[in-house]
Amino acid sequence: MRFDALTLLGTATQATQAALSNALAQLLRGLGKRAAQIGCADAEKKLAALAAENDRVIVAGTGAAAMKDEALAASRAGCPVLLVMDGVKGFAAVRDDIAKAIALLQPCSVYLTGIVVTGADLTRAEEDALNDDFGKNGENPVRIICEDIAQAKDAEDALRILARHADCDILGKRLSADKPVMSPALFELTLAERAREKKQRIVLAEGEEERILRATDVLLRRQIADIILLGDVDAIKAKAASLSLDIAAATLIDPKNSPKYEDYANTFYELRKAKGVTPEDARKTMLDATVYGTMMVKKGDADGMVSGAVNTTAHTIRPALQFVKTRPGFSVVSSCFLMCLKDRVLVFGDCAVNPNPDAKQLAEIAVATAQTAKAFGIEPRVAMLSYSTGKSGKGPDVDVVVEATALAKQMAPDLVIDGPLQYDAAFDPTVAKTKMPNSPVAGKATVFIFPDLNTGNNAYKAVQRAANAIAIGPVLQGLNKPVNDLSRGCLVADIVNTVAITAVQAAQEA
Repeated sequence: MRFDALTLLGTATQATQAALSNALAQLLRGLGKRAAQIGCADAEKKLAALAAENDRVIVAGTGAAAMKDEALAASRAGCPVLLVMDGVKGFAAVRDDIAKAIALLQPCSVYLTGIVVTGADLTRAEEDALNDDFGKNGENPVRIICEDIAQAKDAEDALRILARHADCDILGKRLSADKPVMSPALFELTLAERAREKKQRIVLAEGEEERILRATDVLLRRQIADIILLGDVDAIKAKAASLSLDIAAATLIDPKNSPKYEDYANTFYELRKAKGVTPEDARKTMLDATVYGTMMVKKGDADGMVSGAVNTTAHTIRPALQFVKTRPGFSVVSSCFLMCLKDRVLVFGDCAVNPNPDAKQLAEIAVATAQTAKAFGIEPRVAMLSYSTGKSGKGPDVDVVVEATALAKQMAPDLVIDGPLQYDAAFDPTVAKTKMPNSPVAGKATVFIFPDLNTGNNAYKAVQRAANAIAIGPVLQGLNKPVNDLSRGCLVADIVNTVAITAVQAAQEA
C-alpha cells in the first residue's frame, strides 16, 4: 500500500473530479507539500516517476462508466481511493449510489479513505445519516459539497468552494500524513496484500458449505491464495452455479476418489500404528475431509488448511496435533486474536486453546504470539498480564506470570517483554507512568498475554463488543505448518481473513 498517491473515482463527472483534484492539490501546496496531478488513463505508466518527484500525486477519475476499471488500476498501484459521488438527485439516490459504488469497489481490494458528495443540497440530518451508513466511525468520512465544484474558475477557486463545505485543516492533515492510522479496513487490506506477495495453496476442508464457496469466490477474485476445495466435486460445482459464484480457478478434490487417497491412508497408518490404528482404521479416517486436508499440508500438497465453519475446534485441531506436530522449541499449540480497534491493531493470546498453562507453556505462548504479531507487521511489545503490576501483589497466580516472563526472556532474549502487568498499566500511558514508569512495555503494549483461557476468552469478547473491535482469529500458532480454525458462526469476511492469515503464516514457514 502506497500513501504518496490518492485516486479519485466515482459517479461524479470528469470535470468535477478534475476540479476536486485541483482543490486538493492546492490544499497540499498550501501545507508546503509538492503535489502533482494526473488522469487515470496515464496513472499506471507515470505514477511511479511522479511520486518520486513529489510528496503526493492526485489521480483524477473520469466518471461512473470507468469506475470499476479505475478501481482495479488503483488496486494494482496500491493507491487509496477517495470516492467522489454526484449528489444532484438528492439524498435517497446518493445513498443508493454510494452503496452500489462500495459494493463495486469491494472485490477490487482497494482502501477507501473517504467519500465526497458534490452538488448535493442535503440537510444536516441527511449528512449525518450518510456518515452513519458509510463513514465507519470516521474512517471513511462523508463530506458534502453543496455547490458544483466543476464551475470553479481555477485551483484557488476550487479550494475556496471546498473550504466552504469541509474542514480543510482536518482534510489537510489526513491528506498529508505519511501513513494513516491503522484502522480495521486498512489492516484487512494490508493482510490481503501480504498474502498476495507470495501466493500460497490453502485447502478448505468444508468445500460444499455456502459460506466457504462465497469466500472462495472472493479469495480467487482478489488473488489472495490458490484455493483447494474438498468434498463431492459435482455437489460443489452445482452449489456454486446455483449461487452464481465463479470458483473455476479452484482445485476440487473428493478424498474418496483422489489418486492420493491410498498414499495418505498408508502415511496415516505408519504415523499412528503405535497408537493402535489399523490399516482399515486409517482408510476410514482418511475419508474425513479435515483429516485429508491436514494430510495434504503434512505431505506438502497444500501450504495450509482452514476448517471449522461446520466442524468443531477439536475436530479441526486434533489431526494437526496428531501428525503435523509442534514446531521445534514448542511443546504446545496456542492461539491468538488480532484485535482491530479503531486506531490500532493489538494481539491477544491465548484466547482459545490452553485452559491453565503452566509457566513454561505461558512463556511459549508469549514468544509464539510475538512471532505472529511480527509476521503481520505489528511490532511486538509483550505484556504478561496479571492482577498485579510489578510487585504490587503476591500469590501463586502472580508467581506463574513472573516465572513465565523470565523464561520467555531466556527463549527470546531480544524480545521486548515485561510482567506482571495489569491491563490498564499495559494499555494506558497515563496509568503506566504511575504504576510502572520505567517499563519498556507499560503504556505501549501491542501483545497481551493472558494468564489462562478463562481470562483471555472473556477479555477478547469484551473488547470486541465494548470497543466495536473486529476480532480476527483464532490464529493457531506453534505448529510446524499452518492449520487454522473457524467459528461455526463465521461470516464470509471471517473466512477470507482467516485464509489470508493462513497464507501469510505459510509464506513465513516457506
